[in-house]
Amino acid sequence: MTCTFYSHKIGFNDLLKIIEKTIPNVIIITKNEEGSSIAEISSKEGVLKASKKIKITYRERETPSFQIPQVSDSPLTDNLKGLYGYIDSLPTKNETIKNLFLQKITTLNSEFSIEETKGILPELKSAIEQLALEFDAVLFTQPNTIISKVKTQHFLDKNLELIIDTEGNCEIEKLEVFIESKYYDTPENEITTDQLDRKEKIEAILKEKNVKINKNLPCVESEKETTIRTPKEIAQRVCILGITNMVAFNSISGQEAFDYIKEHQLEEWVTPKEFEFLANPTEESKMYETWKCEGIYTLMWVLNYIDNLAFPNVLCDLNAIPYENYPVGPDKNPNDFINSITTSRSKEEILDMADLYYRLDWACVDARINQRNIEEVNPSIVYERHYTLNWLIQFRNQDWDDVTCDT
Repeated sequence: MTCTFYSHKIGFNDLLKIIEKTIPNVIIITKNEEGSSIAEISSKEGVLKASKKIKITYRERETPSFQIPQVSDSPLTDNLKGLYGYIDSLPTKNETIKNLFLQKITTLNSEFSIEETKGILPELKSAIEQLALEFDAVLFTQPNTIISKVKTQHFLDKNLELIIDTEGNCEIEKLEVFIESKYYDTPENEITTDQLDRKEKIEAILKEKNVKINKNLPCVESEKETTIRTPKEIAQRVCILGITNMVAFNSISGQEAFDYIKEHQLEEWVTPKEFEFLANPTEESKMYETWKCEGIYTLMWVLNYIDNLAFPNVLCDLNAIPYENYPVGPDKNPNDFINSITTSRSKEEILDMADLYYRLDWACVDARINQRNIEEVNPSIVYERHYTLNWLIQFRNQDWDDVTCDT
């Protein structure tokens, strides 16, 4: 049999000590292989009896924590994200336990599997029981094993009782979620009051709008650690987006856009991908670029030319912006607009919006993964605004062409 343990605790050597205590006469050979620690364990009951062998493969997160980071820090982190999505997709007959299980997954820091490679060790069940308890683990296992007779793939708690199987069955009434206090002590993991208040406020908005909420999504960056792009940078960006948008909607040609950019000395602010688009604005690329109007709309809100950023269930209307306030046009010098901009919305307002669109984007991705329609918002609008807001808050210090929208 093979089973896999997941734990918020770490410690390959601690694991081996438990094996030595529960399985007599063991010989343990360890090695490292592709980022994992391997233990090949042999036990021989007597001179005339063949050795029994098991293999343990262990790995842990590079930086143990109480939550899964947006940016991967190790292969195990990627696996935990996949595990979270898998559990979230399962049916359930106990929603409370399933939600607690999802919370527990975000706290996990180590993973190790036990595989019988030769013979059957009679003490193996006892070793598994002890490891599960000592590591406060959850176990993923196959049907009908020495530790469980469940008929489908399933997850067990530290007492080897059923948390959930592929049919949604559950046999426990409670599931403890431990977060080790030492993970709160390091500055990089400190959650500030403004982050927690923001998360609570945004989740209340999503609840009111009937949008699915993932309680385990981390907070966006705090106000203290965030640097918003300057008003001038924002103005320059919205001007370039406005020019490419005119090409996308066939108001001007790519060459006319080039001439306009050169006339007003804006080349420095055009990205490589935007130059590529203007050089060859195909029908397909123009259709893609039309969605950037949502980025323009978002930036004009940041610059206070739009009072409220409307909920993303209806396409924005740039025509609602008075022509005298719009940054570009046939008879306009974009530098007049750029030079007039000295302020933008507060960091608090921008981070509130970044948090909202981060959580909205997660709901859209979740619906797509689970092949559900999401009617409360338009996923394309959400993505474009999330993209723009991530650029604004300098998420991962990415330039416009390289912005990612992790969820």
